[in-house]
Amino acid sequence: MVKSPEEEHPQKAFGWAARDPSGTLSPFHFSRRENGDEDVTVKILYCGVCHSDLHSLRMNGGSQVSYTEEGIGVCGLGRASRHEIVGIVIQLGNNVKKFKMGDRVGVGVLVGSCKTCETCQQDLENYCPSMIFTYNSTSQDGTRTYGGYSDIVVVDQRYVLRIPDNMPLDAGAPLLCAGITVYSPMKYYGMIRARQTFGSGRLGGLGHVAVKLGKAFGLKVTVISTSPNKEDEAINKLGADCFLVSTNPEKVQVCRVALGTMDYIIDTVSAIHSLGPLLAMLKLNGKLITVGLPDKPLELPIFPLVMGRKLIGGSDIGGIKETQEMLDFCAKHNITADIELIQMDYINTAMKRAFQI
Repeated sequence: MVKSPEEEHPQKAFGWAARDPSGTLSPFHFSRRENGDEDVTVKILYCGVCHSDLHSLRMNGGSQVSYTEEGIGVCGLGRASRHEIVGIVIQLGNNVKKFKMGDRVGVGVLVGSCKTCETCQQDLENYCPSMIFTYNSTSQDGTRTYGGYSDIVVVDQRYVLRIPDNMPLDAGAPLLCAGITVYSPMKYYGMIRARQTFGSGRLGGLGHVAVKLGKAFGLKVTVISTSPNKEDEAINKLGADCFLVSTNPEKVQVCRVALGTMDYIIDTVSAIHSLGPLLAMLKLNGKLITVGLPDKPLELPIFPLVMGRKLIGGSDIGGIKETQEMLDFCAKHNITADIELIQMDYINTAMKRAFQI
């Protein structure tokens, strides 16, 4: 007989979970695995809201999951979610040396990997074929992962991150996804050379952090947006050097002036859109890196790609070592996410507001 989520593991836990494809979250009693020798138990204080969670909860990512009253799918996947987790250490395994009781820590998108494959050996656990996600995944011992909308979480110490002392926990939480999602490609694709031109497509959760990182790297930053009302935030609050409204007829000439002017663009948009206008803004040898998660193929004109010797690439979060590097960099440069702090019982309204669903 299959055990209920509350009976599955020794440690009782409480969280919020979805029980049907609508993605609506409600109170959920379940359990966490026993704290092992390599494990850290974290009392969760804050947890962010991420667009990729909406994909998972509403199955926009293409996964085939059925729901029951317990919030468990036929694939054995829990629907308790979220992966921008911060809190304090309340229990340590016998072999844990990295942390001590009361430490400020974070847990991001992944909580496990094989540790032996080529990507793991390069500190790229985020590309491990056996990567274990923080929620809706199955650990190597067969236990389920339930995410961060909960009171506690148990995680192998290898996948726990240290939150710098000068970083506020609440505003630091989104960096565990949004921060590393833009930091990793900026480092890998060379977007850290001062005075080069950098464009951020859209000024959302990922985009506004990309602007802050770009300025910290010394780049000339342009925000490319479909919303004219974001200009004040982009220029006066975040410090962007230029703002383009890609859909405003009155600013078409401004956009034309921007053609062929950018060394790099990070496209953070998850909606369906053509990559053509972004490619047109790149210089010769320019790089367009997409990190959004549209649920359908995007339009990609080949002619400007070939004639400009331009590159389109992608990136998926970052490994644990690089994520810690990102947190330390952000702490040094006083970079945090701009947040609105809410109570848990407001979460469904907040999701509708944030994602316009």
